[in-house]
This record gives sequence, structure tokens and C-alpha cells, in this order.
Amino acid sequence: MTSQTTSHTPASAVPVHRGAVTASAVALNHLTKSFGGITAVNDLDLTIRPGEVVAFLGPNGAGKTTTIDMLLGLSRPDAGDVEIFGMPPRRAVSLGYVSSVMQTGGLLDDLTVRETVEYTSAIFASSLDTDLVLKRAGIAEIANSVVKKCSGGQKQRLRFAMALLPDPALIVLDEPTTGMDVTGRRDFWHQMRADALTGKTILFATHYLEEADEFADRVILIADGKVVADGSAHEIRGMAAAKTVSATLPLTDGEPTAEAGVAELVDLLGGLAGVESIDVQARRLRMRTTDSDAAAKMLFDNACTDLEITSHSLEDAFISLTAKGA
Repeated sequence: MTSQTTSHTPASAVPVHRGAVTASAVALNHLTKSFGGITAVNDLDLTIRPGEVVAFLGPNGAGKTTTIDMLLGLSRPDAGDVEIFGMPPRRAVSLGYVSSVMQTGGLLDDLTVRETVEYTSAIFASSLDTDLVLKRAGIAEIANSVVKKCSGGQKQRLRFAMALLPDPALIVLDEPTTGMDVTGRRDFWHQMRADALTGKTILFATHYLEEADEFADRVILIADGKVVADGSAHEIRGMAAAKTVSATLPLTDGEPTAEAGVAELVDLLGGLAGVESIDVQARRLRMRTTDSDAAAKMLFDNACTDLEITSHSLEDAFISLTAKGA
């Protein structure tokens, strides 16, 4: 992974001195990109407001990386257009409004952490102080360590420090906390939230769905090159209609319900509208259904106890909403 920017204009605020004020940090309009006969991004529309922390999620092959590449000006769409703060992406990058940490790229093993940041800062017309970005990235204490001796998580933080140098208004992150431990990941997102409060816009892709659930203001799910869901984590969870209903099966004459009785109850439950799955482990029954009230009533009527009804997790919603044919 490496940071990508080419020059710097102080960008902690939305750029308003280069034309009309724009209400959007990112505007993707009817974006389409194909490779051979495969459409990676299919007529995608997306707007991100300044200051938002947005999680961009989707299964492998959904079109996330292709979309991010076009957003950064690394590739051009076959159709549609991209605007970053009201300007073409390559111009936004050249002016220092955009910085990114991507999945590709390397670090020079024989340099120290500090040297890496200092040499990177020389790329920009102006940049933030080296000590400041080291501190913000949480690696000030290893500034004099040689890169090859750093852990995977520390290298990830170093890449983030490099991305902070031009003080961008938009930070694009692809799997930013890979290699970090739980504490490191939490500290990283605490800093991201602090940056967002200063007006920065954060767009990140991650496989850690709990990060999206906890830290994103907004979650965008993409599948087959299209946005299939867009909202807060709470709203996304609610888009997957089914709930999980679980209960403890009753005892018969002091013994667990006979196998035939369990099978009969499962058949009855399976006949209800909206039932997606039923699983029985020992005396505990667990089912997914869009009509939790009907399932709960039948379980109660059949002397089941310890009844629980739970909504989907973000992971459940992710699987449901991005599934083929969803």
C-alpha cells in the first residue's frame, strides 16, 4: 500500500477558492467501466458530502477497487463522470485535495520511519510537519526504527502518515487496518473520527464489518457494479427483512422432546410464511424468518421457552443484500 498525492494546497476545509462552492466531496454520475465482456461498474451514481465517514463495502469482484481507481483518476470510465470537490479527479489529486492509501505499493526497508516520511514530504510543494503526522498516525515512538523491523500494523500506520502529509480534504483508504491489533484499530479510527470532525471526508473499504458498523456515518453496499444499499449501519441492518427467532424446546416426561416431536414442530414452523431456515442443536431451535411474530406464537403454543428475537447483524445484512439475485 502507498499514499498517492502529487502536490499540496491546504485542504482541511472544502476548497472554495477555485470556483463555485460545491456541496459534494465526491460525485459519481452514471459511472460505467468494463473489462472485455465483463462490466465491473454498471451505471453507478453516488454522492458523498464533505465531512462524512463512509464505508464502501462489497464482496470480492463487486466493483469497489475499480470504482476507487476511477475516483482517484487512476483509470477513466467508459461512460459517466467523476467529480472531486467539483473538479476532475486528477486535478483534485494534483492540488492536494485527495490522498489515498491503497493495497498496492511498498516501502523501502532500509530507511527509518522518520526518513520515509521526510523523503515523501519532499514530493509536495508544502506539507504538514513530520513530527505532527508521525504523532497523528500513532508511530512517533518508532520514528527511528528501520522499516524492515516494523510489524505489519506499524507499516500500515506509516503508510497512513505518508497520506496525511498534504493535509488532504478527502482521504481514501483501502483496508486501512490490515495487520493492526484490536487496540491499534480502535486508536486508528479514533484519529479518523477526529479528522472527520475538522471537515475531512473519509471513504474506506474494509473487510472488518464491525469497523463499518461502529465508525462509519454511512454504509454503502455494492454488488455487481451497482449500489444495492445506502444508509446508516442501523438502516442497512433493517434492510435485511428476516429476523432470528430462537427458543428452547420443551421436555416430555422429564426428557428432551422426542425426535418425532421435534420433527413435527419443525414441519409446522416450516409451513409458516417467510421462514428462510430452521436449525436444531440439542434442545435449542434457531430459525430465520420475515414473520417473527407468527414464529414466536407457534413456539410459545408448543411450550417452548427462553424465546429470543434478534435483528440481523451488519454481516447478515451484507450477505443478504449482496447475494446473487438479491
